[in-house]
Amino acid sequence: MRHMGRLQEKVAFITGSGSGIGRAAAERFAEEGAKVVIAEIDEVSGQAAACAARERGALTGGDAFAIRCDVSNRPSVEAAITAAIGRYGRLDILYNNAGGSTVADGMVTEAADEEFWRAITLDLYGTFLCCKIAIPELIKSGGGSIINTASIAAIKAFPGHDCYTAAKGGVASLTRSMAVEYAPQAIRVNALAPAVTLTERVRERMSKPGDVHKLAAKHLLGLVTPQEVAEMAVYLASSESRVVTGQVFSIDSGASIA
Repeated sequence: MRHMGRLQEKVAFITGSGSGIGRAAAERFAEEGAKVVIAEIDEVSGQAAACAARERGALTGGDAFAIRCDVSNRPSVEAAITAAIGRYGRLDILYNNAGGSTVADGMVTEAADEEFWRAITLDLYGTFLCCKIAIPELIKSGGGSIINTASIAAIKAFPGHDCYTAAKGGVASLTRSMAVEYAPQAIRVNALAPAVTLTERVRERMSKPGDVHKLAAKHLLGLVTPQEVAEMAVYLASSESRVVTGQVFSIDSGASIA
């Protein structure tokens, strides 16, 4: 017997969903009945995530398929969105999850120009580009939800990560502007701002000394898991958040206020 999910019959395009927060979201979206497009630059992890999401969606009619997508490359994004429409016929949810910082980041006077442009290109331009290509499809569907990925670095000072901070601050500002611009088309635009989240990449970084430990120590309720971020994404993708737009949601175990 098929169970009704909170995202029944919705089509979601999730970038960077082969691992970490994106994969957790893909699995939860499918579990809630969504058809999920795993837009992932790494084909192996993308296929594995799609398989896992399909299994999670077995009781609700959820589905998933993976397609290689480089969010910083316009032809790649266009091809992925075209494939999504070809597979499922519409698009209702865009979750811009792809991004991330590296240990090459630093203060303005120390970070390499190349690291600045890496962060801006992946985190900010990637979000901008996916919105540019996907929004016309959301409009055709009668509206929908865009979920961007900011960071605690867009909420409070995050010293020593000025490239990443610049990019994520841009994502937060872009989120607010697009929320106003596309409200007439019934498109809601919000952003998630996680703190230290226990993805595979973060677990590796925490195994070594570094400033990530200082931030982790400020988490009042323990470190955040990818699944906990995914739960907020489900809410923002669903009709439960019909009048919620232009907001940046801290999912940070209180780290931004501690």
